[in-house]
Amino acid sequence: MLGKRKIAALVAEFLGTGLLTLLILSVQRSTIGVPFFVAMIAGLATVAMVFALSDVSGAYLNPAVTLALWTARKLSTLRAVVLIAMELLGAWVAYYVYTYLVNTHLSNIGGHFSGRTLTAEAIGAGIIGLAWAAASFNKWNKGLTAAAAGVSYMLAMVVASTAGIGIANPAVALGIRSWVWGTYVLGPLIGTVVIVNLYGLLFAEGNPLGLKLKAATSAVKASASSTSSSAKTTAAKKKSPAKKSSSSNRSKKR
Repeated sequence: MLGKRKIAALVAEFLGTGLLTLLILSVQRSTIGVPFFVAMIAGLATVAMVFALSDVSGAYLNPAVTLALWTARKLSTLRAVVLIAMELLGAWVAYYVYTYLVNTHLSNIGGHFSGRTLTAEAIGAGIIGLAWAAASFNKWNKGLTAAAAGVSYMLAMVVASTAGIGIANPAVALGIRSWVWGTYVLGPLIGTVVIVNLYGLLFAEGNPLGLKLKAATSAVKASASSTSSSAKTTAAKKKSPAKKSSSSNRSKKR
């Protein structure tokens, strides 16, 4: 059974992602060629949504972020799958709300696969992943998390726009009709997953990589100590017969 809190989390992720997509659609379609203005509005919208909804659902608003936190074991499998579904659904509904309001349909603006676009999207999304990793592993408060999420998304869109539309969010890509698997979906997924896990392994307190390094160091030291002890024992055994032979020769002389 779904309790009130679980339903609230689903609705929050749906509404947050939907409103973010609707804002980006409205600004992007009316200010073609002004990526900085679109990025600024998207960043401010993210701050507002995360601040308002993070206590309810986490307000990740981005399937790439949700997936990355799942790979870092910050979210359960079921929760991650359901949140991603609601994020995509929210963005999809936002498209139809926008087209209803402007009374027109939008053409696909995703284009075709491009290695440069994939790389730009991955780098941009990596900035978002870095902010969310720091917030999650260090357990930042709501205000700091909201600020980091908003600023990182703004910077991510600026970076990603150097070789494409500049989305860094697969859900938003679906909502603005830029759903291209090889670029605007795969790029953000790669960027966030890699950065979130690198942060967890290298920078987080009590990180798994550090534990592995300590374990490896201990194993090497133990092996070296065991080898040294074995060498000393062998040397002692070699000396013992010599001493015994010397003492027996002395007794014969007597």
